[in-house]
Amino acid sequence: MRRWRWLLVFVVVVLALITGLLVYNKQTNDEINSQLWIPKPVTITPAVALLQQYVRIDTSNPPGKELAGARFLAVILGKNGINAEIIESAPGRANVYARLPGKQHESGLLLLNHIDVVPADKEGWTRPPFGAELRLNQLYGRGTLDMKGIAVCELLAFIDLVRSHRTPARDIVFLATADEEAGGQMGVAWLLQHRPDIFAGIRYALNEGGITETTQENIRYFGIEIGTKVMVKLLLHAPDRQSMQALRIALEPFMTPADPDRVLPEAREFMHDLAPLRVEQGQYLDDINRTIAAGKFWLLPSGYLELTQNVLYPGSIDPDGASGVSMRVNLYDLPDENPNARIEWLRAIASRYGVTIAQVIQKSGPAPMSSRHTPMFALIASEALKQYPGARAGSEILVVSTNDSRYLRAKGIDAYGLMPFPTDWNQTLGIHSIDERLRADWFDHGVNLMKNITHRFAFGRPAGVSLRP
Repeated sequence: MRRWRWLLVFVVVVLALITGLLVYNKQTNDEINSQLWIPKPVTITPAVALLQQYVRIDTSNPPGKELAGARFLAVILGKNGINAEIIESAPGRANVYARLPGKQHESGLLLLNHIDVVPADKEGWTRPPFGAELRLNQLYGRGTLDMKGIAVCELLAFIDLVRSHRTPARDIVFLATADEEAGGQMGVAWLLQHRPDIFAGIRYALNEGGITETTQENIRYFGIEIGTKVMVKLLLHAPDRQSMQALRIALEPFMTPADPDRVLPEAREFMHDLAPLRVEQGQYLDDINRTIAAGKFWLLPSGYLELTQNVLYPGSIDPDGASGVSMRVNLYDLPDENPNARIEWLRAIASRYGVTIAQVIQKSGPAPMSSRHTPMFALIASEALKQYPGARAGSEILVVSTNDSRYLRAKGIDAYGLMPFPTDWNQTLGIHSIDERLRADWFDHGVNLMKNITHRFAFGRPAGVSLRP
């Protein structure tokens, strides 16, 4: 009898091993297949051709190149019977503004995008950065993702509303701005101060910042960005390297804190949204408060930890002429954090080592996150799921990168970041780097999604576009 029991145990173990190997092989094959891509024939639609024209206009730094891009947008709007105003915050620093009046002049929608792009050296690019060339169904060029591609989606959606010859329920505004890549001081920030009429009656805004997690050519997660951490950039000065080095060592615990500062409700909801898609971290993200109470907070990757923390990143210590040394410090604060309080906190610590704050290079915040419990968020999520069936839609919070939505949120406008078309991991690596690109066929899906969102906001129903991936 014992012999038969051992034989039965042996058979069960072997079957379990075989089953495990089959599952492993299937997962491995699925992962391999998810990275395979057979290029489709290129179809240059009018939307793709328009994006090519826009990308070929170099609007990168040094500052002052936005004017050519602004004129391009204004001409397109003009050809469609739309009065567009070019507003220069400084010579060459151009913004484009157009408004479609609605039946009501409150609770309106702002379609926000930026004209400027980061510089692009030809070194390392497989295609010219401002050539907008199509290769294997992919459109290469600086700004295709950040954010001229999204801008064209918004532009065509705005034009489509005008072509309907109907009066929307509320005002719809198209606004293309300067200077986002350098902080937005000559763009959105300047317009809020000098042209507040642009933002009059605006309740919601659509901007960049969203993500589309794509596997096997299907979106798994459509992330609607509701907020970002806010940044303060400072330059510190010390009379000698020893003093600065001592301060740098003292700041190390604040670079990777062991505990959360606080869990904002929006951060808790964001992690909960992601949990079903995260195999390893899902059990901890599902209820971050429970995870913290159980003492398992430290098991999460830093990207999630920092959604609950104010963190600090010091740079290198460099000679500062004959007067000592300097060090750059970036503070990445929670969205509702007072930047002045954080600056004073750092100043107090630095003073113990004879170090002073020589310059506040950039300061932003507080910029509370936009609510995900609004009709606009629900509308976006609903249309995204119609366009991309099988996806999961939820919120998104950016840990390191920021955008101009922070200026709007500080004024009480709920701003939502969208990536309306699918992007895969390799494509996102091109943002602010070499070979920035998007897929031409996927781009058209984004154009359709933006049209449906704006039509439904304006008229109570989508545009009727049914193109699917």
